[in-house]
Amino acid sequence: MEYRLHPLGDNAVIIELGEDINLETQQKVKMITSFLDKTPPEWMIEYIPSFTTVTIFYDPVKISYQHNCDNLPYDFVCSQLQQLLAELKDDKTITPRLVEIPVCYGGEFGPDLEYVAAFNGLTTEEVIHIHSSGDYLVYMIGFAPGFPYIGGMSEKIATPRRETPRLKIPSGSVGIAGKQTGVYPIETPGGWQLIGRTPLKLFRPDEEPPSLLMAGDKIKFVPISYNDYKEMEEDKG
Repeated sequence: MEYRLHPLGDNAVIIELGEDINLETQQKVKMITSFLDKTPPEWMIEYIPSFTTVTIFYDPVKISYQHNCDNLPYDFVCSQLQQLLAELKDDKTITPRLVEIPVCYGGEFGPDLEYVAAFNGLTTEEVIHIHSSGDYLVYMIGFAPGFPYIGGMSEKIATPRRETPRLKIPSGSVGIAGKQTGVYPIETPGGWQLIGRTPLKLFRPDEEPPSLLMAGDKIKFVPISYNDYKEMEEDKG
């Protein structure tokens, strides 16, 4: 596995796995985070995955006292990581989890659906079909609790952000911004074009893990009716 190590402050190491956002790099990120979940080093505080890196925070005091290091804690961690990463084989393909996200498109839940259709010279039905037929992958979670950065949307429905962002986007809103699509897990301001809404709760602070989606998940958007939405919302309430 090819990688580079970089310091971040005085208690973190960045494992750089690539320069481009692609499936191969994401697989490496997922492989490392899965390994850390199963066998976390005792000196590790936490890790943070991103599109192309995994940042590991460590306890320099614990390292200095428990391991009697002559070198800096950073050097010790780098040495440990090199040993750990040498055990990983990047020729294995991780089978992603498939998560279906029901979406009620248009109407009060998707006030920008008609704009997205008009901008791309399509009908609203064509936008829904293209969006729900995409092969999507969650590359990382960030920006807001449980917010998925999703790749795989067709450029046929790519649409610029709104010139004036909304002050409140309801949780569960499904939107488009440029060539990206995403789902707002909590109510927050935002400038994405809203095309629908899901009754699923993507951020569940009382559960473990609190995020419904994780990096490496495949997503399938499934169109549902307004009545289906209301029934699912009541069931989860």
